[in-house]
Amino acid sequence: MTSFKDRERGEEAKYAFDEETAFKVAARRNRLLGEWAADLMNLTAEEADSYKKAVVQADFEEAGEEDVIRKVLGDLTAASCDVDEAAVRAKLAECEVEARRQLISGT
Repeated sequence: MTSFKDRERGEEAKYAFDEETAFKVAARRNRLLGEWAADLMNLTAEEADSYKKAVVQADFEEAGEEDVIRKVLGDLTAASCDVDEAAVRAKLAECEVEARRQLISGT
């Protein structure tokens, strides 16, 4: 019975680790997307920092990435940036790859 409990604890620990990693990747991805959007909108350094945090916060509105895409696309459109939804989605995917790379390498 002990080996079953040990295995169960191991599975729970792995699940918790995987969930934490997914959260960190998503937060870093959203921050990178916010940085990209801030550059397009020509925000100052202080405004860009605030904006990146706002993009990360936007991900807590609903499950999935649609809330982040909606926020960034809306902000870029309001700032008269010539960017469509496909470009935001492509950049989000690119940012996810970079976020995973950064997390793995520890940077």
